[in-house]
Amino acid sequence: MEDSSEVLVCAAEYMKDRLYFVTLRTSGRPRSTANTHYFSIDDELVYENFYADFGPLNLAMLCRYCRKLNKKLKSLSLAKKKIVHYTTLDPQKRANAAFLIASYSIIYLKKTPEEAYKPLIGGNSPPFCPFRDAAYGMSTYHLTLLDCLQAIDKAYKLGFFNFEDFDVEEYEYYERVQNGDFNWIMPGKFLAFCGPHSESRVKNGYTLHSPETYFSYFRQHNVMTIVRLNKKIYDAARFKNAGFEHYDMYFIDGSCPSDDIMREFLRVCENTEGAIAVHCKAGLGRTGSLIGCYMMKHFRFTAAEVIAWLRICRPGSIIGGQQQWLTSKQSSLWLEGDIFRGRNKNQNLNKKCPYGIYSLAYREHVANLRNNRNKNSCNNQNQKKQVVSTSSDEEIEREENVQVVLSGVDTLKLDDHISQTDNHEKYIEDVANSNTGTKDSETCIINGLTQGDRLNQLKASRAHSRSATTGRVQ
Repeated sequence: MEDSSEVLVCAAEYMKDRLYFVTLRTSGRPRSTANTHYFSIDDELVYENFYADFGPLNLAMLCRYCRKLNKKLKSLSLAKKKIVHYTTLDPQKRANAAFLIASYSIIYLKKTPEEAYKPLIGGNSPPFCPFRDAAYGMSTYHLTLLDCLQAIDKAYKLGFFNFEDFDVEEYEYYERVQNGDFNWIMPGKFLAFCGPHSESRVKNGYTLHSPETYFSYFRQHNVMTIVRLNKKIYDAARFKNAGFEHYDMYFIDGSCPSDDIMREFLRVCENTEGAIAVHCKAGLGRTGSLIGCYMMKHFRFTAAEVIAWLRICRPGSIIGGQQQWLTSKQSSLWLEGDIFRGRNKNQNLNKKCPYGIYSLAYREHVANLRNNRNKNSCNNQNQKKQVVSTSSDEEIEREENVQVVLSGVDTLKLDDHISQTDNHEKYIEDVANSNTGTKDSETCIINGLTQGDRLNQLKASRAHSRSATTGRVQ
């Protein structure tokens, strides 16, 4: 290395004489030389915090980093140079930078989490500060860098993601509040999203979405079931009448589910075809906790790996005491998973998913399935018409009306602001008023707002936009 010992704090070699990760004392940018190329992502890939949380960086940022580094390694102009990813002593930026290069080494250099982590520690290397939750106040649970690497390793081996077939733009578009505020957690199985409201509108600068705004995307991605964990702010019949299954499993904002709710959630998920969209108020705490239970039971994730993976997919997930609650459930859920697989021989613990989340190929696959279903539906309708003499005129008219309604719903987009006319205009305010002082009211945290309300406001207030080509925060 050509760095002065006065500037260099520590260095880790990931590819012999080729790829390095270094920590520098200076905040200035080192100048590349004829033999060495320096780059940093500290001000390019930036975590958007809620409170004191600072990482890990999300899956789209990890994908952008991996593609950036692969491009450098394959560049003819850099072919004979050492490539050095540098960071500073800023503990938060350093932890996120280390997460990126160590994850890269797991995905592309086929290292184990321990092998990826080892070069980063020891010697003169300062310890890495642990990641924390998005709750207001002191952190009560430490998520380590190694926890995050183990989550990446397990998710990658299970086929939860594949950066060769990953739509970064889709991730970044739909995670924004104004575009739906949702993230995929497990391919073809779980989507976590912010709770819908009675109508689509903008209130106090915050975009509210009605159930109808999600219909088109859900149909295109084979989402067939919705699970609501918060109080009723919209009429569930609006999902049911559109052909979706809908379940209510309410428990208080910021709290942990009862064993009965956890078992009911697992039962529904184990007996449901298609993907499941889960929401609470913000789609972070309660939502992440129950999805995490499924992952521990059926894929034997540790509680720490579940927390890490959910935050990598949907930053801010699993908050406060929910972290310790998941830890307390790990052993029993692993045992339940073993029993479940013993009774269901077709359930393979290590079975790899054929498509990862945000897969372009999966989107095409679902489109083909829908086309085939539509063709079969048309054939069935033609057969019915041949025996139409046995049907009354009223039955035929009713069937045609249903088709008109469904086709109209399919044209809705997530960024449409369509007002509903079914007397729900003041439902949100009524629910908020009725919560105050009641026995099962949502836990108030700050200024009379529940944890979910506050997290929603914080996420909506973010003003960052990203370059479509580099991913840099503008």
